[in-house]
Amino acid sequence: MSNAPAKETISFDDFLKIDIRVGKVLRAEPYPEARKPAVKLWIDFGPEIGERKSSAQITRHYAPENLAGRQVLAVVNFPPRQIGQFRSEVLVLGVPDAEGEVVLLTPGQEVPLGGQLY
Repeated sequence: MSNAPAKETISFDDFLKIDIRVGKVLRAEPYPEARKPAVKLWIDFGPEIGERKSSAQITRHYAPENLAGRQVLAVVNFPPRQIGQFRSEVLVLGVPDAEGEVVLLTPGQEVPLGGQLY
């Protein structure tokens, strides 16, 4: 994945349709029932969006007990997906490391919850 070719060109209006916000992980739990190792996340996106859930395949670099309080970036306007018995409401964003394992995207400093990427 790290050497994937660039995707087709989209318009700026297409980009503006994607709602990427910053949230703070409230709690995280292992999700051993998932097909691929994953973590259940409960994320606070501030008063406008509120708390949302996500299932993320981030077990290589992140232990659930170390995720609470971490700010993350996520797409908040995709439709929810059923991941086994868990309803994932947002897509937490990451990039692959040299081995293709997910590294979470986070702001470089603490920022207000719900802030929109631009």
